[in-house]
Amino acid sequence: MSLITSVVGFPRIGAHRELKKAIEGYWKGRTDLDEVRSTGRALRASHWRIQSDQGVDLIPSNDFSYYDQMLDTAILLGAVPTRYRRLGLAEEDTLFAMGRGYQGPQGDVTALPMKKWFTTNYHYLVPEIEDSTRIQLSSTKPFDEFKEAKELGRITKPVLVGPYTFLKLARGPQGQRLDYRHELIDSVAAVYAEVLTRFIDLGAEWVQLDEPYLVLDKQDGDISLFKSLYDRIMPARHNGSGAVKLLLQTYFGHVDDCYEVLQSMGFDGIGLDLVEGREGNLAALERCGVSQGTTIFAGVIGGRNIWRNDYARSLGLLDAVGRVTDHLAVSTASSLLHVPFSLDGEDGLDEPVRRHFAFAVEKLGELKEVSDLADMDDAGRRASPALAGNQVLFDGSRVQADPVVAERIAALQPQDFTRQPARAERQRLQRSALGLPMLPTTTIGSFPQTAQVRAERARLRKGEIGQEEYDAFIAGEIDRVIAKQEQIGLDVLVHGEFERNDMVEYFGQNLNGFLFTRNAWVQSYGTRCVKPPIVWGDVSRARPITVRWSAYAQSRTDHVVKGMLTGPVTMLNWSWPREDVSHELQTQQLALAIRDEVLDLQASGVKVIQIDEAALREKLPLRRSDWHSSYLDWAIPAFRLVHSGVDPTTQIHTHMCYSEFNDIIEDIDAMDADVISFEASRSDLTVLDAIQAAHFETEAGPGVYDIHSPRIPSQGEIEERINLILGKMDAGKVWINPDCGLKTRGEAETWPSLEHMVAAAKAVRARLAVER
Repeated sequence: MSLITSVVGFPRIGAHRELKKAIEGYWKGRTDLDEVRSTGRALRASHWRIQSDQGVDLIPSNDFSYYDQMLDTAILLGAVPTRYRRLGLAEEDTLFAMGRGYQGPQGDVTALPMKKWFTTNYHYLVPEIEDSTRIQLSSTKPFDEFKEAKELGRITKPVLVGPYTFLKLARGPQGQRLDYRHELIDSVAAVYAEVLTRFIDLGAEWVQLDEPYLVLDKQDGDISLFKSLYDRIMPARHNGSGAVKLLLQTYFGHVDDCYEVLQSMGFDGIGLDLVEGREGNLAALERCGVSQGTTIFAGVIGGRNIWRNDYARSLGLLDAVGRVTDHLAVSTASSLLHVPFSLDGEDGLDEPVRRHFAFAVEKLGELKEVSDLADMDDAGRRASPALAGNQVLFDGSRVQADPVVAERIAALQPQDFTRQPARAERQRLQRSALGLPMLPTTTIGSFPQTAQVRAERARLRKGEIGQEEYDAFIAGEIDRVIAKQEQIGLDVLVHGEFERNDMVEYFGQNLNGFLFTRNAWVQSYGTRCVKPPIVWGDVSRARPITVRWSAYAQSRTDHVVKGMLTGPVTMLNWSWPREDVSHELQTQQLALAIRDEVLDLQASGVKVIQIDEAALREKLPLRRSDWHSSYLDWAIPAFRLVHSGVDPTTQIHTHMCYSEFNDIIEDIDAMDADVISFEASRSDLTVLDAIQAAHFETEAGPGVYDIHSPRIPSQGEIEERINLILGKMDAGKVWINPDCGLKTRGEAETWPSLEHMVAAAKAVRARLAVER
C-alpha cells in the first residue's frame, strides 16, 4: 500500500482558460454572474475528478478563486474596506471591485494594491484592515465548495491562507504595517477556530492552512505572533461531535529557524518544501526530529517547474525523511497553480522533447509513481520500469552545448560590465541631445492589443494572409499610434509593440535555445494569463528582433521614439529555465544576445532604449543572507552587460513592477540605467522615501495611474499624484508615465487616461515655471 499523497493546490483557470473567458465575458456584459458561477462549478468538479482519477488521496478544495486567494481570505474574515462595502455589490462584484477597481453607477473606487506572491509571477491583492474593521466569519465559500465536492462523492482537504501569512501580508489603510494588537489576533484566530469547527460538522478529515511566510527571515515578535494565533486555533480541532486534522503547509523555502517551535506545537501534519527548501528542511528534521502524532508531508514534486521529476532524487529525499519518522506523506512542494494545466494538445513538441516535461496533470501521475516507488524495497525499485524509464531522462544527453556561446562567455572582461562615462555626465549629455522638457511624459511601451491585432496575427499564423500583408497592417497600426501620441502631446513616443504576442515569448522566438507551447497558460493575476517559453539549450540571438519596427516608428516622427526590449533577468524569470545549468549562466547568455540587439538599435538611430527588468525583484531569495551571493551578484552585472557598450548620449531606461523595491534600492541604482519607471500607483510611495535616503542617481518615473484597472483617472487625480512625487523627488529627475504597459487595456480607457496624464504634467510644469 502506497504512502498517502497530497496536492497543495491545483490550477483554477481550466484546461482552456474557461474561467478567464467566463469572467471577462461577464465584465464586458456578454454573460451574467450565473454563467460565471456555473463555469466555476464545472471547473471544480472537473479538477477534483482529474485528481481522484490520478489516485490523489488528499484533494484540495477552496483552492479555487474567481480572482485571488488572499482576496477571498479577506472577504472570509470580513476585511472589506468601507469604500467597497458602500458600493452595495454582490460578493463576486465586490471581489472584482477590490481586485480591479470600480467606476460606475454605484461609485468610483481604485483597486487594492497588488504585489508578487513571494518569488512567483503570481500577483496577490494586499488586504487592507481599517481601524473600524470588525473581523468575523463573513463568507461561506470554503464550506460551500467542500459540500459541493462531498455531493460528488469526494471528501476533500479544504485549503485556506493561514492567519499568520494573512496578517503579515495585510496592511493598514495608508499601507502601513499592522499593529498586531491582542484584539486583532484574537478576532482572526477566532474566525479560523470557527472554520475548523464547521469543517468538523461537515465531515472534513483534514484542513490545510498555508503559511508560506514562515520561510522568510523572522523579525522580533514573529514567532510569538504565530504561537498566539495557533494556540487559540489548535483546540478547535476537537469538539463534542468529532475532530479534524490540521496540516500546516509551508513552501517556497525552508523553516529551519522555526521548525523546532512548529514540531513542538502538535500539528497533525507539517508540509515541507523539499525542492526549494531542501537543505534547510532536512537539517531541521535531522536536528529536531518529529513529534509523536505529526505526519511530515514531504514536498518532492516541484510545483514551480515544467521538467519531469527526477525519481531517484525524490526517493533519496523521502528516504532521508523516513529515517527520521515513520509518519510520512508524499506531496507537491507547493501549489500547482504556478504551472500549466496539461501537456494534452501540445503536439507541436516532438515526443523526444515532450517526454521531458510535466505540467499539473502530469505531476499528479508523478506524485503517484513516486509514492509507489517509496514503498518498495531496493530490489523492487531496481526492477521498476517506471524508475528505469524516468532515469533515462537524466543521462546528460538531452542537449549539446553551443561552443560559440561558450567562447563569448569565457571572453568576458570586467570592463564589459561597466558603462562610461559616469551616469551624472551621461545624464547631462542626454538632456542636451534629447531636448526634453521638465517632467517628460512617456508610456511603458505597449498599446492595446485590440481584437483586430490579435485576429491579424491569427490569420498570419493560419496562412490566410502573407507576411507582406501582415507587415502592412502592423505599419498602419504604428502610424496610427504615433500620430495619436503626437496629438495628445506625449514627449517620448513608443511604437506600440503590435507585432509582439508577449514581451518574453516574442523575444524567445528570435533567439536560439527556446521552445514554445500552444496552450501552457499560467495565471498571473485575476484573469491575466501568461504562456512562458522554455529555455531548452544555450541561448544566442538568431536574428535582429526589434530593429525594423523601432526604426520605422522613428522615421515617422520628429519626436524621440523609445526602443523596447526585455532584459535578461526578466527573460529568464518569465521563462521556464533549464535545470541542468545555473541561472547565472543562462542569464549571461541572454545578456549577450540582448546586448547585440541594443547595439543594433543604436546603430539604426534609436536614441532612447528601454530594457525592461519587470521581474528583477521577483526571484530575489526569500532569505536576506542569500540575496547577493545567490542572486544580485550576478543579476545586476548581467543587466549592465546589456547596455555597457552604448554611446553616452543614448539614454537607457528600465522598468519594474509590482514588487517591494525599498530594500534593494541601492542595487537597482547599481544597474546603472539612466531612467527607471516602476509601479507606484497602488502603493503609498514609500519607495520614494527609500530613493531619497539612498541618494538615488537614476532618474525615475513612478507610475501615476494604475493600468490594471479599467478606471479612467481624472487630470486632477494625476496632478495630485505628481505633486506627492515632487514632495519626495527633485523635479529634474522625475518622469511622468503610467505604471505598466497598456497591452491589456481597451482603447476607450487608454487614450483618455493618457490625455489626462499629459494635461496634468503640463499643468504642474506651468506651476513650477511660475514658482521659479
